[in-house]
Amino acid sequence: MAKSLYETLEVSESASPAEIKKAYRKLARKYHPDICKKPECEEKFKEINAAYEVLGDEEKKAQYDQFGDSMFGGQSFQDFSRSQGANVDLDEILRNIFGGGFSGGSQRSGGFGDFGGFSGGFGGFNQPDLDIHAKMTIPFNVAVMGGTHSVNLNGETINLKIPAGITTGKKMRVRGKGKSMQGQRGDLIVEVEVAPSNEYERDGNNLTKTIDVPLKIMMFGGKIPVQTLHKEITVKIPKNSKNGQKMRLKGYGVKDKGDLYLKLNVILPKVEDLDEELAKLMQEKLPE
Repeated sequence: MAKSLYETLEVSESASPAEIKKAYRKLARKYHPDICKKPECEEKFKEINAAYEVLGDEEKKAQYDQFGDSMFGGQSFQDFSRSQGANVDLDEILRNIFGGGFSGGSQRSGGFGDFGGFSGGFGGFNQPDLDIHAKMTIPFNVAVMGGTHSVNLNGETINLKIPAGITTGKKMRVRGKGKSMQGQRGDLIVEVEVAPSNEYERDGNNLTKTIDVPLKIMMFGGKIPVQTLHKEITVKIPKNSKNGQKMRLKGYGVKDKGDLYLKLNVILPKVEDLDEELAKLMQEKLPE
């Protein structure tokens, strides 16, 4: 991979920070416009400053080492900058390429002692964003129990393993399913939305479900079948249960994490459906 900024400073890619700095100061002095009066010296001076702003910074150097001259369309930095025409603004060029750029230091320095150039510093290379972002709605029961759900990307079906207890807004990363460029490939990042349930309310890892219970069982106790997300179970309702009362079923909430609360809803029989004598007796004997 070509890395022309090293050539600009006349150092090898393995040069130490001290060697890079020494080479920069030597070349900056040589090509400084106050010393070198040849027409090409000013452009050379700008290129030297640009190279050092990158290679003289550990983080920026690491980014350039990763992408090399691909950041300049495969050309050397010198060829690229000079192909833009005379009196080019390197600050603007780099800003257009990398989204950050230099901070106005590409202008000619005012005095010999000011070798800094690009005085505001280099904004840094922005690595290309190769990730693809998508949203996916998953069924409530899959979010609670875990399982698999698929998403279609450019005609490819990708099966995702959904962990039990996932919530809306969580993001899942699928390695290597993003965009590709120059031998690198991004990831697919899926933001999850959990579909609502008509049957359950969720509070963290706990669930609440309202179940209908006949009046007789509420009064005298009894057993009723209840379908949970885990399996169907038989629940024993204690006598004298109250409307709205909650019963806790440990371990029947989010899989391996939470509980299920059953909210009892009494079902009153219609008077006309009762035995006539029973209805009359209840009317006479039930407390006000």
